[in-house]
Parts: sequence; structure tokens; C-alpha cells
Amino acid sequence: MTTSRKTAAAAPRSSRTGKSARGVSAHLEADVVIAGAVGRRKTGAQAIAPDHSPRAPVSSKAPPLPVAVAAPGDTHREVEQFLYRQAELLDGKHWQAWIDLFADDGMYWMPVSADQTDWLSWPSIFIEDKSLMAVRMGRVTHPNAWSQAPLWATNHLVSHVTVESADTDELVVRSRFHMMELRRDSIRHFGGSYRHHLARTAAGLKIRQQRVDLFNAQAPFDYVLQVWV
Repeated sequence: MTTSRKTAAAAPRSSRTGKSARGVSAHLEADVVIAGAVGRRKTGAQAIAPDHSPRAPVSSKAPPLPVAVAAPGDTHREVEQFLYRQAELLDGKHWQAWIDLFADDGMYWMPVSADQTDWLSWPSIFIEDKSLMAVRMGRVTHPNAWSQAPLWATNHLVSHVTVESADTDELVVRSRFHMMELRRDSIRHFGGSYRHHLARTAAGLKIRQQRVDLFNAQAPFDYVLQVWV
């Protein structure tokens, strides 16, 4: 009898727990952030950027396989030294020497996203020929350039240098980079990939086009880029 009474007393408590659990579950399922009903009007951030929603489908499409050719050892080393030299000139603020690495018709291009294929129909972070590079150099070297007043410096690391194509007149080279920028007591990091179209000239390698794809181009920053990355 004692056992029977305990069982009978426990049954209503178990029933109440089950109802409580079902109630919590129903509440969570109705929550917009966790589940969301099909067809419900999107609000807040999801209405602006549905790709940021936890319910957005994840793309399974893989990027194309990278291309590489077996370039001669001396060509590969020549290209590496050229890219290292370019990074060294940026870090040393040798702006004119850096600009001189470009061919007369050379272009420096930093698209907004990696899938961008041209700079005419889309906005870009940078799209500069040598004349615009000279304008930028004049601005950052001006005595009243506020962006250069505090302690400001960069440090580049260039790696993964790979020759994609090579002939007697032009080479296409990709590489990876990481840049650390110091401004006063704050540090910013930029990373991504370079793709250089290099021309062989009597004066050595010259850049016909340098494309810079920032890995963190969509990240928020406190102030804009002042010089090339």
C-alpha cells in the first residue's frame, strides 16, 4: 500500500513536468531567431541580409582549383624577389620607387569581392593607374596630411608565390599576403591574395596589373585605407 501511494503521488508531478517541457519547446519553436515559421515575414537583420541568417542554406560549391605551372627555378626566384621588393618598398614608404614598379599602363585594383570580374560595372576599393597613384602619393606626403601625423607604419609578409603562366613576354603570378598596420597605439590586420600580371621589359619586370583580394574586405574598420596594401 505504501508503494502504491508513492506511485500515485508521483504520477501527477511527472505529468506536470511533461506539460512544462512541451510548453518550453513550443515557445522555442515559435521564436523567430531559432526556428521561425515558413513564410513568416523577415524582420531586423534578416530582412536586410538574409545570408546572415542561421537558417540560410550553406553553399556547397567549391572554388575552382588553383592553376600552377612548373616554372624554371630562376624564374620562380626572380618573381619571388620582385614581390618581396615591392612589399619592402611599401613598408619603407618609398612611394615613388613603388609606383615605378608599374608599367606605364599598369593598374592597381582592389575589388570589393573575390567574384568581381571588372571595375567598370562594379564599385572597387582601389582602382588606380599611375597618375592616380601619384595623386595619392602627393596627398600622403603633404606636410598637412593628418593621416600621417601619428605614428603610422606597415609590415608585410608575402608567401605562397606560385606562377600560373609564363611566356617570353608576360607572367601571371599569385601569392598570399598579410599586412599589419600600426597607427598610434592601435593595430589592424589585412590578409588576402595578390595576382600580378608582370611584363618583361628592358628595365626588368614591370606590373601591368596587380589585383588585391582582401580576405577581410567586408569587415568594419575605424578609418579608411590611406595607401596601397
